[in-house]
Amino acid sequence: MTPLDAAARHAGRERAVQWLYQWELSGLDLDDVLSRQHQVDVQAPDRDRDAWAVELVRGTARELHRIDPLITQHATNWRIERMAVVDRVILRLGVYELLCTPDTPPAVVIDEAVELARTFSADQAVAFVNGVLDAVHRGLADKSTGSVAGGPATS
Repeated sequence: MTPLDAAARHAGRERAVQWLYQWELSGLDLDDVLSRQHQVDVQAPDRDRDAWAVELVRGTARELHRIDPLITQHATNWRIERMAVVDRVILRLGVYELLCTPDTPPAVVIDEAVELARTFSADQAVAFVNGVLDAVHRGLADKSTGSVAGGPATS
């Protein structure tokens, strides 16, 4: 896979959100969701962008056992199952990137997630996504440095 520019990475994240959303709502096997995407594509195919989007989707699904507890810990007064599906999907993707894509700076991950919330969710989701992901990032940073700071977000 060749390196992607920022616009292609953003488009890949948009596709990943759409596929994760479909996976969550449909109850289909992840492979079924991904194999059906060519039937509903409205974007021109881009092998590298789509491969990266699939990597994000598969990684997010694979790491849910680590992702969901972090979201639950840092989303004060919000049970994950009560969140809007699109917000939950965006948060999961963002936490996956914070955990598993060290080449992407955390500020970029959070900014991209905020942009995804602007595109796909309600206005109040922007601050919520920003607050939760910032709290997760601070918690992960504190854990890696041995610090104790970094409580839950109240956005």
